[in-house]
Amino acid sequence: MLAIKNLLACTALAAISITGNALAQDKVVYHIDNAESQATKGLRNIRNHLDVAPQTKIVVVTHANGVDFLFDGAKDPKNANVDYGALVGALKSRGVRFEVCEITLKNRSLKKEQFSMDAEFTPSGVVRVGQLQTREGYGYLKP
Repeated sequence: MLAIKNLLACTALAAISITGNALAQDKVVYHIDNAESQATKGLRNIRNHLDVAPQTKIVVVTHANGVDFLFDGAKDPKNANVDYGALVGALKSRGVRFEVCEITLKNRSLKKEQFSMDAEFTPSGVVRVGQLQTREGYGYLKP
């Protein structure tokens, strides 16, 4: 009788585990610290990511030279036809968050008003990436 109860308990736990995993939402942080080499590729990766897995929760954390693509009116320096604002706005409408490091603002003498309306701010980009990974279970991607 005890063996049957143990089997039923294990079966119930397995069912709960499977159901819980089926309901879990994928969460990913994209880390950009060099806009010139990572922004266009990263934005394309995010668009493709959402095309395949539209329920994914995505946060883009930027710092150092990675913040440059979030400047108001920014364009890809290698291809002026690529308007970052339009790409960021389209991804923002799909639920993507874009965060800019405030330490970078201080170190580079930048002002929040220089950034797109789609940008949000975080005290430290590096700390934010770590928190998303360790506290909130985000996967890490660097384009």
